Amino acid sequence: MRKITEQNLNNAFAGESMAHMRYLIFADWAEGEGYPNIARLFRAIAYAEEVHATNHYRELGMVKETAENLQTAIDGETFEVEEMYPAYNKVAEFQGEQGAVRSTHYALEAEKIHAAMYQGAKQTVAGGKDIELGKVYICPVCGYTVEGEAPERCPVCGAPREKFKRF
Repeated sequence: MRKITEQNLNNAFAGESMAHMRYLIFADWAEGEGYPNIARLFRAIAYAEEVHATNHYRELGMVKETAENLQTAIDGETFEVEEMYPAYNKVAEFQGEQGAVRSTHYALEAEKIHAAMYQGAKQTVAGGKDIELGKVYICPVCGYTVEGEAPERCPVCGAPREKFKRF
Protein backbone atom coordinates (compact mmCIF):
# COMPACT_ATOMS: atom_id res chain seq x y z
CA MET A 1 0.00 0.00 0.00
CA ARG A 2 1.28 3.45 -0.82
CA LYS A 3 2.38 5.55 2.14
CA ILE A 4 -0.19 8.36 1.78
CA THR A 5 -3.08 5.90 1.38
CA GLU A 6 -1.86 3.99 4.44
CA GLN A 7 -1.61 7.21 6.45
CA ASN A 8 -5.08 8.25 5.31
CA LEU A 9 -6.58 4.89 6.33
CA ASN A 10 -4.84 5.09 9.73
CA ASN A 11 -6.25 8.59 10.24
CA ALA A 12 -9.69 7.45 9.09
CA PHE A 13 -9.54 4.46 11.45
CA ALA A 14 -8.68 6.76 14.36
CA GLY A 15 -11.45 9.20 13.48
CA GLU A 16 -14.11 6.53 12.98
CA SER A 17 -13.04 4.81 16.22
CA MET A 18 -13.38 8.04 18.17
CA ALA A 19 -16.74 8.81 16.56
CA HIS A 20 -17.97 5.33 17.51
CA MET A 21 -17.06 5.85 21.15
CA ARG A 22 -18.24 9.46 21.24
CA TYR A 23 -21.67 8.44 19.92
CA LEU A 24 -22.00 5.62 22.46
CA ILE A 25 -21.18 8.09 25.23
CA PHE A 26 -23.71 10.54 23.80
CA ALA A 27 -26.30 7.74 23.63
CA ASP A 28 -25.91 6.94 27.32
CA TRP A 29 -26.17 10.63 28.15
CA ALA A 30 -29.28 11.13 26.01
CA GLU A 31 -30.90 8.07 27.58
CA GLY A 32 -30.16 9.44 31.04
CA GLU A 33 -31.83 12.70 30.06
CA GLY A 34 -34.95 10.84 28.93
CA TYR A 35 -34.43 10.77 25.16
CA PRO A 36 -34.54 7.05 24.30
CA ASN A 37 -34.98 7.55 20.56
CA ILE A 38 -32.08 9.97 20.31
CA ALA A 39 -30.05 7.41 22.29
CA ARG A 40 -31.07 4.76 19.77
CA LEU A 41 -30.08 7.04 16.88
CA PHE A 42 -26.65 7.62 18.44
CA ARG A 43 -26.18 3.86 18.96
CA ALA A 44 -27.21 3.05 15.40
CA ILE A 45 -24.81 5.54 13.88
CA ALA A 46 -22.10 4.45 16.33
CA TYR A 47 -22.43 0.98 14.85
CA ALA A 48 -22.01 2.40 11.33
CA GLU A 49 -18.84 4.16 12.48
CA GLU A 50 -17.61 0.83 13.92
CA VAL A 51 -18.22 -0.79 10.51
CA HIS A 52 -16.15 1.95 8.86
CA ALA A 53 -13.32 1.59 11.39
CA THR A 54 -13.34 -2.20 10.99
CA ASN A 55 -13.14 -1.93 7.21
CA HIS A 56 -10.19 0.49 7.42
CA TYR A 57 -8.37 -1.66 10.00
CA ARG A 58 -8.80 -4.82 7.90
CA GLU A 59 -7.64 -3.01 4.77
CA LEU A 60 -4.51 -1.95 6.64
CA GLY A 61 -3.82 -5.63 7.31
CA MET A 62 -4.01 -5.17 11.07
CA VAL A 63 -6.28 -8.12 11.86
CA LYS A 64 -4.21 -11.28 12.25
CA GLU A 65 -4.53 -14.70 13.85
CA THR A 66 -5.84 -14.67 17.42
CA ALA A 67 -2.40 -15.23 19.01
CA GLU A 68 -1.01 -12.22 17.13
CA ASN A 69 -4.08 -10.14 17.97
CA LEU A 70 -3.60 -11.04 21.64
CA GLN A 71 0.05 -9.97 21.47
CA THR A 72 -1.02 -6.66 19.92
CA ALA A 73 -3.48 -6.22 22.80
CA ILE A 74 -0.79 -7.13 25.36
CA ASP A 75 1.63 -4.65 23.78
CA GLY A 76 -0.98 -1.89 23.84
CA GLU A 77 -2.02 -2.53 27.44
CA THR A 78 1.62 -2.78 28.55
CA PHE A 79 2.45 0.54 26.87
CA GLU A 80 -0.47 2.16 28.66
CA VAL A 81 0.63 0.69 32.02
CA GLU A 82 4.36 1.33 31.76
CA GLU A 83 4.52 4.58 29.82
CA MET A 84 1.36 6.37 28.79
CA TYR A 85 -0.79 6.54 31.91
CA PRO A 86 2.07 7.10 34.39
CA ALA A 87 3.24 10.06 32.29
CA TYR A 88 -0.27 11.44 31.79
CA ASN A 89 -0.99 11.06 35.49
CA LYS A 90 2.19 12.94 36.50
CA VAL A 91 1.36 15.81 34.15
CA ALA A 92 -2.19 15.99 35.49
CA GLU A 93 -0.85 16.00 39.08
CA PHE A 94 1.64 18.73 38.21
CA GLN A 95 -1.08 20.83 36.63
CA GLY A 96 -3.50 20.24 39.52
CA GLU A 97 -6.13 18.63 37.29
CA GLN A 98 -7.76 16.33 39.84
CA GLY A 99 -10.36 14.89 37.46
CA ALA A 100 -7.62 13.90 35.01
CA VAL A 101 -5.53 12.48 37.87
CA ARG A 102 -8.48 10.33 38.86
CA SER A 103 -9.37 9.15 35.33
CA THR A 104 -5.77 8.30 34.41
CA HIS A 105 -5.31 6.44 37.71
CA TYR A 106 -8.50 4.46 37.12
CA ALA A 107 -7.41 3.55 33.59
CA LEU A 108 -3.90 2.57 34.72
CA GLU A 109 -5.21 0.17 37.36
CA ALA A 110 -7.66 -1.47 34.94
CA GLU A 111 -5.08 -1.78 32.15
CA LYS A 112 -2.78 -3.78 34.46
CA ILE A 113 -5.53 -6.37 34.84
CA HIS A 114 -6.33 -6.36 31.12
CA ALA A 115 -2.69 -7.02 30.19
CA ALA A 116 -2.56 -9.98 32.57
CA MET A 117 -5.84 -11.40 31.26
CA TYR A 118 -4.66 -11.13 27.66
CA GLN A 119 -1.33 -12.74 28.58
CA GLY A 120 -3.14 -15.71 30.11
CA ALA A 121 -5.34 -16.00 27.05
CA LYS A 122 -2.33 -15.94 24.75
CA GLN A 123 -0.68 -18.75 26.68
CA THR A 124 -3.84 -20.84 26.35
CA VAL A 125 -4.15 -20.12 22.62
CA ALA A 126 -0.50 -21.15 22.19
CA GLY A 127 -1.66 -24.59 23.34
CA GLY A 128 -4.38 -24.58 20.71
CA LYS A 129 -7.24 -24.09 23.15
CA ASP A 130 -9.78 -21.46 24.04
CA ILE A 131 -9.69 -20.00 27.55
CA GLU A 132 -11.98 -21.03 30.36
CA LEU A 133 -13.76 -17.79 31.19
CA GLY A 134 -16.30 -17.38 33.91
CA LYS A 135 -18.38 -14.31 34.57
CA VAL A 136 -16.50 -11.07 33.99
CA TYR A 137 -17.50 -7.95 35.89
CA ILE A 138 -16.50 -4.40 35.00
CA CYS A 139 -16.81 -1.42 37.31
CA PRO A 140 -18.67 1.28 35.36
CA VAL A 141 -16.91 4.03 37.30
CA CYS A 142 -13.24 3.10 36.84
CA GLY A 143 -13.10 0.05 34.55
CA TYR A 144 -11.74 -2.33 37.19
CA THR A 145 -12.13 -5.82 35.73
CA VAL A 146 -12.56 -9.10 37.57
CA GLU A 147 -13.37 -12.65 36.56
CA GLY A 148 -15.65 -14.57 38.92
CA GLU A 149 -17.67 -12.47 41.30
CA ALA A 150 -17.68 -8.71 41.68
CA PRO A 151 -16.20 -7.50 44.94
CA GLU A 152 -18.42 -5.94 47.61
CA ARG A 153 -16.77 -2.62 46.73
CA CYS A 154 -14.45 -1.81 43.84
CA PRO A 155 -10.87 -1.88 45.15
CA VAL A 156 -9.92 1.05 42.90
CA CYS A 157 -12.79 3.54 43.22
CA GLY A 158 -15.06 2.12 45.92
CA ALA A 159 -18.15 1.66 43.74
CA PRO A 160 -20.63 -0.86 45.19
CA ARG A 161 -21.02 -4.35 43.72
CA GLU A 162 -24.53 -3.54 42.43
CA LYS A 163 -23.10 -1.07 39.90
CA PHE A 164 -20.77 -3.59 38.22
CA LYS A 165 -21.69 -4.69 34.72
CA ARG A 166 -21.58 -8.43 33.97
CA PHE A 167 -20.20 -9.87 30.75
